[in-house]
Amino acid sequence: MTADKTTRFAADLIDAAVVEGRRESRSAKQQLDHWVRVGMAVSMHESASRRRVLAVLAGDLPLRDLNAAERLVANAELDVAIQERARAVSFGASLASEGVTTVALDETGALVEYRPDGSKVLLPVQEDVAPAQ
Repeated sequence: MTADKTTRFAADLIDAAVVEGRRESRSAKQQLDHWVRVGMAVSMHESASRRRVLAVLAGDLPLRDLNAAERLVANAELDVAIQERARAVSFGASLASEGVTTVALDETGALVEYRPDGSKVLLPVQEDVAPAQ
């Protein structure tokens, strides 16, 4: 067995590994190792099914042409790709470049208006007010 190396994982993966690891009687590290090995085996398995899944991911084959097992793998691959892309894209910056003002929570949880000129305005917190009778 080779020695472990230090690495970083996204917090949501660690949290999910803790939960799933408890169900499977594994530590979070063991659960992550398990998921990575399963994913690696699926990714490395070059078969007709894998080629069909890759064709769907490339847009060369309709998803409906896959069988249920192939669709499961294709959907998992798409889900991961979407999550990775969403984490890498700054939607605020993209919208600002198009002249759109956005509102989002900052790192402290405060509501902030981000303007296309790069300025930002902390929005006041409004207390819940009961409607007038």
